[in-house]
Amino acid sequence: MNFKYTAAQPNGKIIEGTVEAKTGAEVLEWIAGQGLRPISIKAIEGFAPSGARGIFNQPITVTDKVFLTKYLALMLKVGTDLFHAIDILIADFDKPAVKALLIEIRENLSKGRPFYTTFAKYPKYFSSVFVNLIRAGEASGNLDKVFENLSVSLEKEQDLRGKIRAALVYPVILLLSASGILFLMVTVALPKIAKVFLQGGIQPPGFSRVVFGVALFLNKYIWIIFPLLIVAGFGVWYFFSKTALGKKIMARILGRLPVVGVLIHRIAIQRFSSTFSTLLRAGLPILEALEITADAVGSEELHDALLRISREGVVKGLTVGDAFRREPYFPKVVINLIAISEKAGHMEEVLETLGDFYSSEIDSSVKTMVSFLEPVLLLFIGLIVAIIALSVIMPIYQLTTVF
Repeated sequence: MNFKYTAAQPNGKIIEGTVEAKTGAEVLEWIAGQGLRPISIKAIEGFAPSGARGIFNQPITVTDKVFLTKYLALMLKVGTDLFHAIDILIADFDKPAVKALLIEIRENLSKGRPFYTTFAKYPKYFSSVFVNLIRAGEASGNLDKVFENLSVSLEKEQDLRGKIRAALVYPVILLLSASGILFLMVTVALPKIAKVFLQGGIQPPGFSRVVFGVALFLNKYIWIIFPLLIVAGFGVWYFFSKTALGKKIMARILGRLPVVGVLIHRIAIQRFSSTFSTLLRAGLPILEALEITADAVGSEELHDALLRISREGVVKGLTVGDAFRREPYFPKVVINLIAISEKAGHMEEVLETLGDFYSSEIDSSVKTMVSFLEPVLLLFIGLIVAIIALSVIMPIYQLTTVF
């Protein structure tokens, strides 16, 4: 358990801090051992371990990380020491999860532990790229530049995700609303129409009988079918989003779709360019930067390609450009730019430009995908409505021909 304490030094100066202990008595004993006079101690919730959410079930969001990195960069740039910068942030942050994290950072720093180790404990919130950039900045003494680059990268990532989500809002609303209307038509309206025909002694055509049968079956067993659909949907979602095999299958399916596949490929290239550029700018060796980037791109195919470039190419003496030429995943323009920038000695600048270029390409791909999805959804909904309409019109037409 973590305890926050307030104590007085022999000269009367009041200090605050946190310490890990099992009981309050251990805290008092520790304070006395430091030559301090205890004023108050209070048990606090620590930042949740093992990648769980922070206290009060709050996550550390991208916005939190942007604020944290931006203000640390600013304070370090103007000459504030790291301890004082952390103290200022602890006072400024109102979110308990972030405040607990900052208190833990300060406690670890006071014990002589490296700055990056606290972030490394929470891989759910802080990626290997984030942790290794801080580690490199701490080792080189350029933490201010590292935090500045991190804040810019996080803002770009947040902006890109925001654009994709905003573009998909309309198709999702269209799909959900249309699905709801169709569900009511099939389970409520159509069964009533079917009963009118069937109970009136009218023999509808075979097509209508099939549609009416499906509607009556759904209407009768809806309270069994609906929960089963929810459970099945959750199972499918869990399999494709949480299991390694499911993610692999889903990635292959999406990668082969005409418009979505292009978008996914561009997103992976953009992540590679931005991440690799940031790591090189922080001073990490190329081999280490490639290995870390491979874990951050979010594409299994690109992950494997980067590992081959590192372990079967660069490590065996090939130039970076030659190692990239052996991988068909990368567009030729990317390979040529990497090879040229390697010879010129400014690979990180070229990769950063590539990342910005692919960000704009992703924006255009999202617009193309949305313009493709809208007519497909409308066509699908129109097809279902046409089937329902025909199933009702055909028996009516049959009656008019009889009379």
